[in-house]
Amino acid sequence: MSRASNIMRLVLLQLRGSKDKVANVQNAACKIEAAVKEHQPRLITLPECFNAPYGTKYFREYSETIPDGYTSQQLSSLAKKHQVYIVGGTIPELGENDAIYNTCTVWSPTGDLVAKHRKMHLFDIDVKGGIRFKESETLSAGNDFTTIDVDGHKIGIGICYDIRFEEMARLYRNAGCEMIIYPAAFNMTTGPLHWELLQRARANDNQLFVVTTSPARDTSAEYVAYGHSMVVDPWAKVQQSASDGEETVVADIDFSLVEQVRQQIPVFGQRRLDLYATEKKSK
Repeated sequence: MSRASNIMRLVLLQLRGSKDKVANVQNAACKIEAAVKEHQPRLITLPECFNAPYGTKYFREYSETIPDGYTSQQLSSLAKKHQVYIVGGTIPELGENDAIYNTCTVWSPTGDLVAKHRKMHLFDIDVKGGIRFKESETLSAGNDFTTIDVDGHKIGIGICYDIRFEEMARLYRNAGCEMIIYPAAFNMTTGPLHWELLQRARANDNQLFVVTTSPARDTSAEYVAYGHSMVVDPWAKVQQSASDGEETVVADIDFSLVEQVRQQIPVFGQRRLDLYATEKKSK
């Protein structure tokens, strides 16, 4: 990260998964090492459910505790070894009272766990002629908003279906976030329809960067991910986008764009808060 230029180099790793957890994590490790060697990023993001198949029947089988489980220990070691921030996609987490969560971990360059976000909105849909999926059959929902600070820049964390809820993104904007990162695995029904649309909408609504990291598409898998990991800037322009296979996406994030857009189109200060508001509820 260059403080003078306000630029942060970001790498998105669109990874192909399998039913072999160790192989999935080692593939991520190899791709992280290659990305660090070639691109010297400050922050690396991984896909949703990168260490396991995405499916309700797999979540408990592949679940592990955080931060002492295998995947967490590997991500901690990789972040420390390469001195980078890692937004570790998501993994099935075995939580308290035997509950299972779809959880994103964030690791600092010292290898410390700096944040843990449990998916707030569970993916329960039934599209006739398309896809039926009910995360709530296995997973519990998280209840906490999650922000991290990277070199003075505040970043919010969401997971996949969370992106459909503008109120959540608005609360991150209210909290001063300049970016929201969503590890995500849209499918071949919702992906072509809404993947880019939702990212550009959240970026435009809140005048910030939106980053999504998807698994690579595997047409032999039970759940086929759409791919197309993406970076959208505060103008709602697509800055970088992957195709559908395994791919490393590199983006130089110019955070000065956030302030430029907010000054030139000052909607945040023009809201009629005497008539409406989006506010975080106290527990």
